Amino acid sequence: MKICGFSFVRNGVKLDYPFLEAIRSIMPLCDEVIVAAGNSDDDTLEKLRTLGPKITIIETVWDDSLKEGGQVLAAETDKAFLAIPGKYDWCIYIQGDEAIHEKYFPVIRESMQTHLHDKKVDGFLLHYIHFFGSYDYVGVNSKWYRHEIRIVRNDKNIFSYRDAQGFRKKPNEKLSVKLIDAYVYHYGWVHKPEALKAKEVEKVRFYSKDEEAVHGHASFMDRYTYENATEPVRLFNDTHPAPMQETVNNQNWEYLPDPKLKYASFKDWFKRTMLKWTGWFPGEYKNYKII
Repeated sequence: MKICGFSFVRNGVKLDYPFLEAIRSIMPLCDEVIVAAGNSDDDTLEKLRTLGPKITIIETVWDDSLKEGGQVLAAETDKAFLAIPGKYDWCIYIQGDEAIHEKYFPVIRESMQTHLHDKKVDGFLLHYIHFFGSYDYVGVNSKWYRHEIRIVRNDKNIFSYRDAQGFRKKPNEKLSVKLIDAYVYHYGWVHKPEALKAKEVEKVRFYSKDEEAVHGHASFMDRYTYENATEPVRLFNDTHPAPMQETVNNQNWEYLPDPKLKYASFKDWFKRTMLKWTGWFPGEYKNYKII
């Protein structure tokens, strides 16, 4: 069984993405990792070159016309995926603000080996933990997605869907996946406050052609602080993936959430209450078929 990782990144240094840590977190699982390195105006490319011989870098140019809905993110994901040679069986996808804890490696390997020849299985669905504000707190708001596909078969009929959150198969079919007991740690809302502002403005720029919306979001982020966020969180009492530990130790800002804030809204209370007591999560978006 041969495994290839894949990812994409642009301006990862400037926007304070833990992209090196993300890639390192999957390297022990992979024989090779292919990274689509976009046309950055910082030293992202140079940083990628420090990762060693297991990394294959393809230099890309982002298509700025693919702004609406974050299509450019899917396009860059596909560039990396399509570059994976046919000798690989499974492909592990990681985004620049994610990491997989090494304690989940055994179950991931076992799942890939067990279903290696079962062509009904297109990939694997992983659970998510979303950090917010600091590395000590996890978001519990029902808006956070609970699962996503992060391992797919090396089938070039598979493509990145919409804004690269998930995958589908040509012509436009949901993948048939197995849910496994492994977690992706998402750090997209744990940045230095000034870098978070830059990252959010950049994100809106690649989701909208409306420059007024971009400027409006930039003005909002100028006033944004973690303390102003009405975000219910819980304390995280476990360990982080090993490649993230130095980054966690170097956090240089303080985040003190409101301990009285349990729910973001009535809608949030309703969804989480239904999930707790019935196992039903109202309105959950599922871009996959669990088998």
